[in-house]
Amino acid sequence: MIRYSLTCSKGHVFEEWFDNMADYDTKAEKKKLLCPECGDKKVAKALMAPSIGAASQAPAPAPSCGMGGGGCGGCPMAGMHG
Repeated sequence: MIRYSLTCSKGHVFEEWFDNMADYDTKAEKKKLLCPECGDKKVAKALMAPSIGAASQAPAPAPSCGMGGGGCGGCPMAGMHG
């Protein structure tokens, strides 16, 4: 299954699931895609950003230069931590 973001000629954006890329092509060719908001049959793929899961990430560790928390002054993070 693949999900596409679609847009009609009137600017309505919606999502629809397809069995595969060819399924979308076939339905688009036969004008079997309809905008759920206005019924427009002139539908095309909208630009989509990749779907990235919302996995929680651990916070980055605090920088450590080995100088007791004050920083060494020689790294790009000098003065940013402490």
